Amino acid sequence: MDVLEVLVIMITGLWLFLPAMVPNSAAVVFATDQKMDFGKTWRGKRILGDGKSWGGFFGGIASGIFIGLIILGLGYLCGSDDYWGYGDFYRNIGIIACLATGAILGDLCGAFIKRRLGMERGQKAPILDQYDFVAGAFLFTALFFPDWVYETYIEGWHIAALIFIIVIMFVIHRSVNIIGYKMGLKKEPW
Repeated sequence: MDVLEVLVIMITGLWLFLPAMVPNSAAVVFATDQKMDFGKTWRGKRILGDGKSWGGFFGGIASGIFIGLIILGLGYLCGSDDYWGYGDFYRNIGIIACLATGAILGDLCGAFIKRRLGMERGQKAPILDQYDFVAGAFLFTALFFPDWVYETYIEGWHIAALIFIIVIMFVIHRSVNIIGYKMGLKKEPW
């Protein structure tokens, strides 16, 4: 395998992961006043906090699926038989939905952990802030499509795609949060 083929694997892996990268940013845009934990506490601390709303939950997932459908459309227009790596048409809808849903669920788990640790909304939690949605997307998708996750991100040289996502996600996460902060959508730039 030459360097160009590994680079193609890495870029393809990132491209296919876009449905998981969009939901958390989109959730901020779709946020509503109806909080997911309804203001309830568990063991004296909020369950999720004010940053997690039902509008953000559903809007984030819908945005990730929408981006995935655009990728599928582009794959179809370019004549890709496997829609650029998702597989046959009916299966790929499930994969895209799992990536988007898993990303949001991973972010919710991150918020739950932060509340248990006594961290306030917006407080920095290095590693957890950048990778909770990544872990959620991979784990949730692996529950329903383990062979796709294995073939696309683990098998042979495809591990390069997973490593690339892990390395670049820190930079992407930080950049998107700074943009959201400057647009007034976030209260802190991290």
